Amino acid sequence: MNRLMKSLGLSVMFVLLLCGGSLADELTPFDSLHGEMSIAGGTAHLPVMQDAARKIMTRNSQIVITVAGGGSGVGVQKVGEGLVDIGNSGRPVSKKELAKYSDLVAFPFAVDGVAVVIHPQNPLANLTSTQIQDIFAGKITNWQQLGGSDGTINIYSRDEASGTRAVFWKKCLAKGLVAEHANIVPSNGAMKVAISRDANAIGYVSIGHIDGSVKAPLFNDVAASQENAVNGSYVVVRKLYMNTKGQPSPLVQAFITYVLGDESATSIERHGYIPLH
Repeated sequence: MNRLMKSLGLSVMFVLLLCGGSLADELTPFDSLHGEMSIAGGTAHLPVMQDAARKIMTRNSQIVITVAGGGSGVGVQKVGEGLVDIGNSGRPVSKKELAKYSDLVAFPFAVDGVAVVIHPQNPLANLTSTQIQDIFAGKITNWQQLGGSDGTINIYSRDEASGTRAVFWKKCLAKGLVAEHANIVPSNGAMKVAISRDANAIGYVSIGHIDGSVKAPLFNDVAASQENAVNGSYVVVRKLYMNTKGQPSPLVQAFITYVLGDESATSIERHGYIPLH
């Protein structure tokens, strides 16, 4: 009798584990799929997209996913022209872009903040929005004018195709001027490297990219953190989008569904962003 009960108990546990594993495994839909898909665009998206692609391709070797950056404008353009399956953007598709690519479908998946960054050895702990606007407009040119060390301020910015630039320009610079002598860098990663190597630098990156190589001073006395972005006290925020040309194919839809799922939410949080689900 004891042996029978033990056997039945083990059988029930096996069924429960099997069912639970099946229900919890968000990669299962990819088992019946195959083919290639390509992703390009916003650089803030890269770590999340790469994580998802790696897990999917590990699960099923008959699926090949390529992930590239290029900026939000490039992502929208490439997906609109049918050159990639997903075009990532760190901003909504503009009216001009929608007029040109009227069949784009947007899938927001995360919230991200954009923060001013300076060199880690810069002693300044807080910058106001007015000070930042004056720096980027070229009105304040030396750190000494802000109570810092004597040194010419070197401005780093992004090109106009960047979604990171778009939200920073709108919500931090109040659509103000950016000095013509600003150094233009192509990505969040490149910005971080540039700032870390220049003691007199100032730039901006997605909060998810902040680490010990750069310093994010308080913005109007508020820390640039995802927690403050969620509670509304930090206002320089944006959504991250995946965009497709029309309704996605089964493979692309499966990828989008996976990024919007619970398992990918862990990846999104690990890289410093806030899942939207």
